[in-house]
Amino acid sequence: MERQEASLESFLKWAAEHGVSDSPPSSSSSSSSSSSHSCLGHSLSISHFPQAGGRGLAAVRDLRKGEVILRVPKSVLMTRENVMDKDQTIGHALKFHPSLSSTQALAVCLLAELNKGRRSVWYAYLMELPRSYDTLTTFGPFETKALQVDDAVWLTERVISKAELEWREAIPLMKQLDLKPKFISFKAWLWASATISSRTLHVPWDDAGCLCPVGDLFNYAAPGEEIAAVENSKGRVNGSLLEVESFQNGNGIDNPSFDAEEYESSSGRLTDGGYEEDVRAYCFYAKKNYKKNEQVLLSYGTYTNLELLEHYGFLLDRNPNEKVFIPLGLDIFASHSWPADSLYVHQDGRPSFSLLSALRLWATSPNQRKSVGHLAFSGSQLSVENEKTVMKWIISRCNTMLEALPSTVEHDRSLLCTIDKAQQLEALEKPSNLPSVAAMEFDEFIESVGLCNSGKNDMVPLATKVKRAMGRWRLAVQWRVSYKKSLVDCISFCSRTIDSVKTLQR
Repeated sequence: MERQEASLESFLKWAAEHGVSDSPPSSSSSSSSSSSHSCLGHSLSISHFPQAGGRGLAAVRDLRKGEVILRVPKSVLMTRENVMDKDQTIGHALKFHPSLSSTQALAVCLLAELNKGRRSVWYAYLMELPRSYDTLTTFGPFETKALQVDDAVWLTERVISKAELEWREAIPLMKQLDLKPKFISFKAWLWASATISSRTLHVPWDDAGCLCPVGDLFNYAAPGEEIAAVENSKGRVNGSLLEVESFQNGNGIDNPSFDAEEYESSSGRLTDGGYEEDVRAYCFYAKKNYKKNEQVLLSYGTYTNLELLEHYGFLLDRNPNEKVFIPLGLDIFASHSWPADSLYVHQDGRPSFSLLSALRLWATSPNQRKSVGHLAFSGSQLSVENEKTVMKWIISRCNTMLEALPSTVEHDRSLLCTIDKAQQLEALEKPSNLPSVAAMEFDEFIESVGLCNSGKNDMVPLATKVKRAMGRWRLAVQWRVSYKKSLVDCISFCSRTIDSVKTLQR
């Protein structure tokens, strides 16, 4: 623990010496000359939030919405440009590998800096990066299977395959740079790729983004209810790398007058920072008013839980941007003009505005759709019988999806309790009261981590490798619980709606 604190203190001192500051520009220059032991203390401090992301940044005073709370100079950012400027060998070598993507090149730059050890300008920062990640690329066959849902399994297999291909393409460059074998390994590549995926911030001059010392200590806050309001206004949001994409007016969206500028003017921007050329620094702003000691969070953009797992290695129990997609037939798609990614079930079980609109039109006779289309697109129920038909169809489809999965929400929750107990005790013991489906999965986990010779009912201490595998397993189970619960809640929602319209019919 003392060693970690010393490393963190060294990092914050390094950052201060290189101009990182949470003080206003007018005071940061004068304060830096008298004391450079830390870049934090005026607005922020590093704290630990066990139930909200772990290590993060807390307000050391009351913060006002919109004020600058952290600045990181351009020279401190780890970008391809900065790495090549500081090491011409890397820049020269990259010229011979133009087929590599910007992200691959940044991953090689990161590994090359690690390879330098203390000679790296960013050494203090590199020592503070996580030693492991739980992004989908780190999932093994067991954890991938534990996701259960075909789309999630397919995505995981695809990103792992893509990571391996990108690694093989980058090997010649890493060998040309004479990196140590451990930094050329696939394990090292997965680490570098996950670092870039989970920690880079958007910069306008490089698609790969930048690694931002101190700035990447903010934990994530999902954009909240304003996004649901956007969905109800027939808009679509898809942020990434601290960048907000434009709202699409085409593809059948029925409100071309609604755009990003209107949204930002009414509810503020989705993201909380960006690179500012006039001060040549990455600047972070308080998204809202914060009280002293409250955790200060950063909105990276809008992500579903599966996307959070893919890019960041975590998920949220309450995610306002979560979506569960229900398979729809061609006849349903032919009856409306909504984009496919707007047809989903919310995490709380409510069908999306677009899904209800599309199904109401589909359940209408083709020769009547034109006359009632404006009602459907405005969110109105078309008739009692139409609404009952739509709700019954959704219930049937949700039940079919749940029945196709090998375990229920109750089975999965019993597994989560078992995993949580094992993580708390740092030892593994199979409970005697696990449902048979959950017990089979427990046994499969034991075999996947090589503990099958220990006896499946013995209390087995958890090695570091097993702890990490168990953490990924828990994420997979947690994700599928959320997925199934959304479907279960959707069935309840539709059943209540049917009861409600029946009452109106009497």
